[in-house]
Amino acid sequence: MSHCDALFSLHKFYDVTDSLVIIPTYNEKDNVERIIRKVFSLDRAFHVLIVEDNSPDGTAGIVKRLMEEFPDRLFIEERKGKLGLGTAYIHGFKWALDKGYEYIFEMDADFSHNPGDLPRLRDACAAEGADVSVGSRYVKGINVVNWPMGRILMSYLASMYVRMITGIHIKDTTAGFVCYKRKVLERINLDKIRFIGYAFQIEMKYTSWKLGFRIVEVPIIFTDRTEGESKMSTSIFREAIIGVISMRLRSIRKIHKPE
Repeated sequence: MSHCDALFSLHKFYDVTDSLVIIPTYNEKDNVERIIRKVFSLDRAFHVLIVEDNSPDGTAGIVKRLMEEFPDRLFIEERKGKLGLGTAYIHGFKWALDKGYEYIFEMDADFSHNPGDLPRLRDACAAEGADVSVGSRYVKGINVVNWPMGRILMSYLASMYVRMITGIHIKDTTAGFVCYKRKVLERINLDKIRFIGYAFQIEMKYTSWKLGFRIVEVPIIFTDRTEGESKMSTSIFREAIIGVISMRLRSIRKIHKPE
């Protein structure tokens, strides 16, 4: 095989995959190109969908430029404004289901989630029998880098609180680094997922669990962002604390199911 033929074959290999990484962005110009290139540098093929919320810093323009370099591997869905993390993922989930992907991932743009862990999350679902795999900060101690102690305690105690209220066994219920099998997202009525921040992550895991799907935690090291601004706010935590109780009460009456 000639060098040109080998390059063509490699290109076609990466064009075809059953795995999509959804990355929501808002003002991520400092990170978006690096995170995309890192995902595409992995030995296993992944496609990337950027769900972009009209960032004023030019994030969308960077992605569109890279789409010329990575045709049929990199995609963008642009929305009219900052509509919330949960709605961004719901938008991405529906897009992924429509396109036929089998393994659908959530991942942050800021390198707090290491793209190198994507194959491990996929293997947990594809080879080890999980329906949902969670990149967990807390399944083996506390593996968080660059967070102040107060924020670590807040996050850790929030997950304990969720377990106490809901009975779910997951130690990192607010984790945002997740792989879903297609069949899980097909069963969940995505239009009835209510929350947009940390509570969105909790609600998706809780709903998957109540529907009988197997969730496993894959230990990761979480590193706080070094570029760009954090999207964390007290209102997001407030939504999680109050939302968990209302979610639990609703689930007593009715599990989310497609209509």
